Amino acid sequence: MKSPVTSDAVQSEIDHLYRNEARKVYASLIRLLGDFNLAEEALHDAFSTALTQWPKEGIPANPSAWLVSVGRFKAIDHLRRQKRQVEIVSELRDDPNDTSFISNRTESIPEFDEQVIEDDQLRLIFTCCHPAIDAKVQVALTLREVCGLTTEEIASAFLTSPSTMAQRIVRGKAKIREANIPFQIPSETELPDRIESVLSVIYLVYNEGYSASAGEHVTRSDLTAEAIRLARLVRSLLPDAEVSGLLALMLLNESRRGARTDPQGDIVLLEDQDRRLWDTALIQEGIALVQSALETRNIGYYTLQAAISAVHAQAADMASTDWLQIVSLYSLLLQVAPSPVIELNRAVAVAMCDGPQAGIEIVESLLEQKVLQTYHLTYATYGELLSRAGRVQEAVSAFEHALMLTQQAPEQRILKRKLALLTTP
Repeated sequence: MKSPVTSDAVQSEIDHLYRNEARKVYASLIRLLGDFNLAEEALHDAFSTALTQWPKEGIPANPSAWLVSVGRFKAIDHLRRQKRQVEIVSELRDDPNDTSFISNRTESIPEFDEQVIEDDQLRLIFTCCHPAIDAKVQVALTLREVCGLTTEEIASAFLTSPSTMAQRIVRGKAKIREANIPFQIPSETELPDRIESVLSVIYLVYNEGYSASAGEHVTRSDLTAEAIRLARLVRSLLPDAEVSGLLALMLLNESRRGARTDPQGDIVLLEDQDRRLWDTALIQEGIALVQSALETRNIGYYTLQAAISAVHAQAADMASTDWLQIVSLYSLLLQVAPSPVIELNRAVAVAMCDGPQAGIEIVESLLEQKVLQTYHLTYATYGELLSRAGRVQEAVSAFEHALMLTQQAPEQRILKRKLALLTTP
């Protein structure tokens, strides 16, 4: 234990830990306690204890492990108090109720081993993605419990309502409890059948970090870093082509982080980005992973998206981008995983090859689908293509509709700038 430190230093360290380590601590507490709600309460008890003890005793050498250990003891104390309360009520009522279920819970809590906590989030992902849980529930539950996304953020990623998403999360927790689903990484023979849901989770976590669904910031580096870390962990367990493809996709997208926003935090579109700011080390690693995945001939959803990102990464600018290849890759992607969002992205590539009118026709057909009528990027894309085609009034209307739908402040600002350019005499 270090020497005592100031309250400000402790508060700063605790804030940092809560932002970056809380979900890891939570995952370890779930493994130890076997209960989501008890682990949540223990997590908050541990952080509260740190606030009072660390100014006097100093910050521990391994703060995360300290939090897990304290949280575990707090949970045991809670269960013991609960048992004693039941005993007192039983004595007052002269009713010899069996309280062994509480004592058994206390006795079943394993000892804390600092050496095994590193992969607890990965264990929790596989628990939440167990085949006994409905596929839609798996991803929502893992995003909530492993990564700490809010119900609203998860609902946005799925283009559904927060109430629907909340119901899925509740059902998932109940299923884990009722089916006594184990908190463990599957065996080598089970891994291939369990990997698809895990990759879906990691992909959606990254997407939320790469383009936050709401708020003042375009990106959330904590989520993108965590998604990449988890993908590397999964790849160490199973060096499958699609695992490599997903990791490549995230690395290639992450390589553009430094160029995606200006000093004020506003969005810089791909065509305007200073490509000298792109991270060449991430690009090289990503391209190597794409090539290795393509060589397996087991080409899937993530590998195809990574291949598209690789084409962008290798181009000197928008004009020299091989848009025909990108259209072809999107066409393949639609065969592998039909999706209106993929069709929207393909429309942009088609417009770059064949002119804005070709893209407009695709977007207009997509707007007939209900799912894209609440997606702000549909109207932002439509507005951009209309603007390039010289249809100013229609473009203004589309951008205004996109502005009404988006909840992210930087996207709102860029839409307002586009509107200003079109409406200012």
